[in-house]
Amino acid sequence: MADEEGAKEGDKKIVHIYPLVKHSDMKEEMRHEVVELVVGMCEKFSSNYETCARMIKDTMDKKFGIYWHVVVGEGFGFEVSYETENILYIFFGGNMAIVLWKCS
Repeated sequence: MADEEGAKEGDKKIVHIYPLVKHSDMKEEMRHEVVELVVGMCEKFSSNYETCARMIKDTMDKKFGIYWHVVVGEGFGFEVSYETENILYIFFGGNMAIVLWKCS
C-alpha cells in the first residue's frame, strides 16, 4: 500500500498557477511589461495557441519595434539567435510554454 502511494505521488506534475520565467535577459521594467502581456493573451486565447502567438507578436511589434518572433505551445525545444536583452522564455498555466525573441 505504501509503495502505491509513493508511486502515485512520484507521478504528480507540478502545475504553476503563476507565470514562471525560465530565462530572460530583458531589462527589469520591460520584462514585467512583457510578462503581463503574455499572461493576458494566454488567458484570453488559452484554447488557440496560434492566435495567442499572433496577438503577442503583433503587440510586441507595435510596442517595441518590428522583428519579434513568438512560439506558444507544449513540448518543444528551441535554439535561436536574438538581439541582446530581447528574449523571454516563460511557463504559464501548467504545461504551456512561451518563448519570444527579437532578431533583425
